Amino acid sequence: MKAVKLLMDEHRIIEKALALLETAIKIMEREEGVPREALSRLLNFFSVFADKCHHGKEEEALFPLLEAKGVPKEGGPIGVMLYEHQVGRGYIRAMLESLEVADKDFEAKTRFIENALNYISLLRDHIYKEDNILFRIALEVLDEKDNENLLAKFEEIEETRIGVGVHEQMIEMLSEIEKLLQ
Repeated sequence: MKAVKLLMDEHRIIEKALALLETAIKIMEREEGVPREALSRLLNFFSVFADKCHHGKEEEALFPLLEAKGVPKEGGPIGVMLYEHQVGRGYIRAMLESLEVADKDFEAKTRFIENALNYISLLRDHIYKEDNILFRIALEVLDEKDNENLLAKFEEIEETRIGVGVHEQMIEMLSEIEKLLQ
């Protein structure tokens, strides 16, 4: 099922970004300067690629289709995933707010680090649950026609929510962030 594989492949990309955020935190904890551009780009990546693009595909395409196939939203894995998407958005907002003054204010830097660590933990657990529970359910209940419909919807979501070619630009940006953190 190509649609599910695509989402799992995006998980690997998001995990790479989480590792870069972890690297940035370690640098901050050593009281060394982290280029603001690296942190801004990482938060942009999480807002655009992870949330608007990846979570958008799940929320607007996969989850409704799974519900239509009988997978319950309330009291089931879909409800948990939706809740975790909301929690993650809160962590991103909190990081953005504290980033504004983190280099001048110790408390803001501490808040940034705390929210970043919570976000990393949330997303790693979230990805594990999707890969090992929700996506396995999807593989059981979806057929090839569903796969084709999902792939078309995924492409539409990318074009309308983030723009043509932005997906690829976000992936390339991770290499640039990695260089900034060296």
